[in-house]
Formats: sequence, structure tokens, C-alpha cells
Amino acid sequence: MITADTDLLRVIYFSYQSAITNREMMAGEIDEILKTSQRNNEAAGVTGALIFNAGVFGQVLEGPIDAVEETFERIQMDERHNHITVLETSRITTRAFPSWSMGFVGSDRVYAELFGGIGPQTNFDISRLNGQQIFETLHALTLKNEISDRAA
Repeated sequence: MITADTDLLRVIYFSYQSAITNREMMAGEIDEILKTSQRNNEAAGVTGALIFNAGVFGQVLEGPIDAVEETFERIQMDERHNHITVLETSRITTRAFPSWSMGFVGSDRVYAELFGGIGPQTNFDISRLNGQQIFETLHALTLKNEISDRAA
């Protein structure tokens, strides 16, 4: 259950996929990561969003300090992630992803187009983005998803 917003922490990082798998296997892994993350994050009061493209995960985690630290520790121990790079940690007063226990915005062409100017500069390589760019991209994409879901 998501708790009241007091003493919140935001962590933005990227990591590389540890094993090269085919598209179908990766889709299954992403689904499993999301199901587990959503269950664990909701119980811990952690929210955020995840994007995966070209073998790189980009993620924003936010919530109570202890819960975010524990969640990030689990991620660091997860063998599916290599070369985890923290881009930003900050104390926050409000959540940017209040209703996302873990949203996934995908790597589909439609989403790639939404990267705007970032895409041509980085070839959609998440590892070439800074923390603010990952945050802004995920925030914009999750808002677009929320608006699309409401319209449907």
C-alpha cells in the first residue's frame, strides 16, 4: 500500500541486461520483473517507472527512504542487471509517479518517437541519458499512458 509522502527518496539509475536473450525470452523476463516489482513495491510504498531498450534498463524509484534503499539493494543483487550506474539520488517532497507501483513504458517504436530530441542524440541508448533526461522521459511517457488509459 502506498503510504503518505514524508521523507521521500528518488533514485534514478540505468543498468545493462546481463544475458543476451531473444526478444520472446526478454519479454517474458520483463513481465516477470514487472509482476514481482509491482507486488513488492506496492507493499513497500515504492513507486516509479522502468524503461528497457537495446539491452539497457532505465529506472526511477521513489518512496520512503528505507523502502527505496531496500528495493535498490534487491536490484543490485539481481543477476539480470550488470554495471548498475546511479545517476541521481535526491530527497523529494512529492512523488512524480504516485500511482505507478512500477510502470513499464516499453521499447516500442511509438515510445521511441516520444523521446523527442534525445533519440537522435543517443540512438535511444538509455545509458547515454543523464538522470534528469531519464526522469523527464519516463514521466512524460507515464503521463501519456495514463491519459490513453483514461480515454480508452
